[in-house]
Amino acid sequence: MTAPTKPSHSGPADNTADALSGAPLGEDLHSPVIDWFDEHARDLPWRRPEAGPWGVMVSEFMLQQTPVSRVLPVYEQWLAKWPRPADLAKEAPGEAVRAWGRLGYPRRALRLHGAAVAITERHGGDVPTDHAQLLALPGIGEYTAAAVASFAYGQRHAVLDTNVRRVFARAVTGVQYPPNATTAAERKLARALLPDDETTAARWAAASMELGALVCTAKNETCVRCPIAAQCAWRLAGKPEHDGPPRRGQTYAGTDRQVRGKLLAVLRDAHAPVPQAALDRVWHESVQRARALDGLVSDGLVEPLPGGLYRLPLT
Repeated sequence: MTAPTKPSHSGPADNTADALSGAPLGEDLHSPVIDWFDEHARDLPWRRPEAGPWGVMVSEFMLQQTPVSRVLPVYEQWLAKWPRPADLAKEAPGEAVRAWGRLGYPRRALRLHGAAVAITERHGGDVPTDHAQLLALPGIGEYTAAAVASFAYGQRHAVLDTNVRRVFARAVTGVQYPPNATTAAERKLARALLPDDETTAARWAAASMELGALVCTAKNETCVRCPIAAQCAWRLAGKPEHDGPPRRGQTYAGTDRQVRGKLLAVLRDAHAPVPQAALDRVWHESVQRARALDGLVSDGLVEPLPGGLYRLPLT
């Protein structure tokens, strides 16, 4: 995420925030959160000017459901190997999967490769500045399009990741956690809280995200460090316990995801087609192993060849 030059911090919210009894207005939140960000933001490579829009896009793909500490080494290696979309577009999709390593959810690697191809073919190799053009790229949804437009180009968009949703849920709506899936009401609130000024809005997007990542965390939040603790509706209500649907856990051991990861690890480490017997050794339960392998083939992450051989995809 790039950091635009420090702006003035004013900007109105519409009636969405006003309608929430006792909730702070957006303009009451912008200045303290942005000032806190100016002082406490982490020095991350995708926030540096040299990262450019492509570096921002790569980071957004990698950071989905993956912590910064795991992303950093893979991100650095990726940009060193493929500093521009055209560099990645020239490679086989399987090379993107190989370089993705153990970040998890490897379909993101295929989506990023597909986006690089589209950027090269449609936009001359430059990440488009227009939100609609970003959204039209394969593998890019509303969140990623808004994030790239905001963090790479300093535009005014509501950028709603898990961290931002949690900050808004607590500070404005007074609940401990947001819904399991993003709702229309959350999007409306996020738009209502956006500063009018474009540069300020981009900085607000980055700052509110960082606040959720470092202070207003899912567990063991540190309200004493929060710049908006005095206005936080959840804290003022006595931090009521979550009473909505159970929050989704992220189990891994023994799941098809784990088996898929083990199968992909064998294929990533091999630079030639791999026989079925080599894949059979990675997991003892044959039915689950076959289901995981079939899923990888169906997702385009693995290419079956004649003679019971498998490889990462070439096309």
